[in-house]
Amino acid sequence: MKKLEEAPLGYWEEKSYMMVIPRDQDCDLLKNSIENVNSISEMKVIEHHLNAVEQIFYMTIEYQKEEYEVGFYSGGVSVPDYYLNNNFLFTEKEKNDLLSATKALTIFMEFHEDSRKSFQFQLKLAVAMVPDMIGVLDESAEKVFPAKWVTMTAHSKVLPSPEKLFTVQAVTDKKNNVWLHTHGLCRCGLTELEILGSNVSNYQNHYHLISTYAMYLLDKNETEDPRQSSAYIGCLVNGYPVVVTCRSWTEGILEYKKPKLGGINDRKNGHNSKTSIIFLYQSEEDEKNGVLSKISIYDTLWGENPLFFVSEKETSRMKELAMERFSYVKEQSKNKENTILIKIGLPLKEIGKFEHIWFELLEFEGEKFKAKLTQEPYDIDNMHEGDEAWFTVNDVTSWTI
Repeated sequence: MKKLEEAPLGYWEEKSYMMVIPRDQDCDLLKNSIENVNSISEMKVIEHHLNAVEQIFYMTIEYQKEEYEVGFYSGGVSVPDYYLNNNFLFTEKEKNDLLSATKALTIFMEFHEDSRKSFQFQLKLAVAMVPDMIGVLDESAEKVFPAKWVTMTAHSKVLPSPEKLFTVQAVTDKKNNVWLHTHGLCRCGLTELEILGSNVSNYQNHYHLISTYAMYLLDKNETEDPRQSSAYIGCLVNGYPVVVTCRSWTEGILEYKKPKLGGINDRKNGHNSKTSIIFLYQSEEDEKNGVLSKISIYDTLWGENPLFFVSEKETSRMKELAMERFSYVKEQSKNKENTILIKIGLPLKEIGKFEHIWFELLEFEGEKFKAKLTQEPYDIDNMHEGDEAWFTVNDVTSWTI
């Protein structure tokens, strides 16, 4: 068998590419772009020039004591309709406008060490250059963001969640086999991640596993190769630890005799560069000896509510953002057709430790609100599913409407 090799990175993997789609498809996207960027107090255009051959503008921009090299150009766009499947952030009109759009401003740049800071900076550029947009097509992550979310995130004092920097996609076949893989991690200096051998019955748990692992690597923000290390990212229903590692697809694929999806034939035109297959270590001895196990070996042990960990860094970020935007909860609670879930940090016996768990909002009374616990806690004995209690915004970790 011919030795497998990783293909070179694609342009969308080496750098972050975003396409900003304007409402007015006849507007001049390059007009006043430099002035618009300079108008943002936290940005300063140090140098700019035009590559006349490629018709690409380049700018060197100082932002929060770092210099970014940014390129941008006006060109065509075509939004794949499956990007909008089950995407409830868009109105039907916005979806139709996106699907009919043919013109966009593409902004591309290399991410610096802090990928989330770079990501937010790119969104800030999008808002500055095309303030009246329909949305942003994140080509590197193969996803679309609505204008309102882009604007709110660009203006927020809180960095975006690491989960916004990547997408987990699922490829299925007629026999209910599933192949999960990410897009967007390579631009962050990481490897893309995959799970082979999944199926319709288990892909949701596998989705949470691959997402948690990706967020772990983004939060860790270190140069250590994940292919040479492991991560403890969750627990099964019996309390057994979920310890993951990954191997380059060229090595990991050899652990599968005949993968139903994600095999060599499926990688002729993509998913063949810096991407890695996730495996498990079932014991310390396995880790010591490099004995890999497939994810499917735990398929009967996930239960209905497996526990995946969220880092303290991400928990703090979520809390800051939830508090920053909590006025939306108060506003939307007036509409009784809305169901509002609020994640509360419940204190554990160990001082400074919390279990973050979902409650359903029932009512507001001044600055307090009453909520009902929607699930059974893991480590709290005196509260159970269905219990009601009063809280304040200081108890909130996250929320969804």
